[in-house]
Amino acid sequence: MTKAAEGGAGQWVKLSTKIIYQSHWLELRCDETVLPEGSRGRYDHVVVPGSVTVLAVDDDGRVAITRQWIYPHAETQWRLPAGRIEPADPTPEAAARRELQEETGITAERLQGLGIINCADSFTNHREHAFLATGLIQGSPDLQPGEADLELTWLPFGRVLAMVADGEIPHAGSAFAVLATKVGGILDLSG
Repeated sequence: MTKAAEGGAGQWVKLSTKIIYQSHWLELRCDETVLPEGSRGRYDHVVVPGSVTVLAVDDDGRVAITRQWIYPHAETQWRLPAGRIEPADPTPEAAARRELQEETGITAERLQGLGIINCADSFTNHREHAFLATGLIQGSPDLQPGEADLELTWLPFGRVLAMVADGEIPHAGSAFAVLATKVGGILDLSG
């Protein structure tokens, strides 16, 4: 057993990984592990690329919010522009700029990081990077396959905050971006 595999008190140690399933979107892995108390175990989990969510706020304090069918949840949902970090994206910020433009046609003069949220972390490594976009310039969207039903709406920040509080925006990255902006006092968005 290697030194890394020996681990220490209170640590999980990965002994091996077996990829059960792999696609362009995810890997399902089975890790043989040593648990913190020393017993051996198995940990099944999903490995996916990170993603981004963008809270785009115009000069009037209105938020660009989308509505579209979300296949895994089998329902139409409100959410902020969001998407996967692609291998060609050099940084999460580049992915955020790309996703914002693709879904809404908007480019932003300024993009500020709001933080990173772990999503379903007992089951996956998924991390969502949230950004605030300001200095917006409207252009034409470049919707990707599966986004033909995506609709863009502009709502006052206060209304979007109320939608998060009422559970109308269940997307974790969207809720985090809205709450981080409000709690952090990043902008005066009382409208």
